[in-house]
Amino acid sequence: MPNLYTQQQLALRNGQDREEVWVAYEGVIYEVTDSRLWRDGKHYEHWAGQDLTAELKDAPHTETVFQKFEVVGRLV
Repeated sequence: MPNLYTQQQLALRNGQDREEVWVAYEGVIYEVTDSRLWRDGKHYEHWAGQDLTAELKDAPHTETVFQKFEVVGRLV
């Protein structure tokens, strides 16, 4: 069974409140802490600690970008 996290728990992993930098897409939470593109919890106009599903349509890439990141759990 995967680790389950609430929106509030995800929100704490924003690179500001805690060192971890996590983002979610379609209910799956990804660890992006080591990505240079997510330094300080910000990636262009996107902020870590959030579900980015709705925002991906405006991105210059597809959801395949998440394949290079470790899955840490799922949103409940």
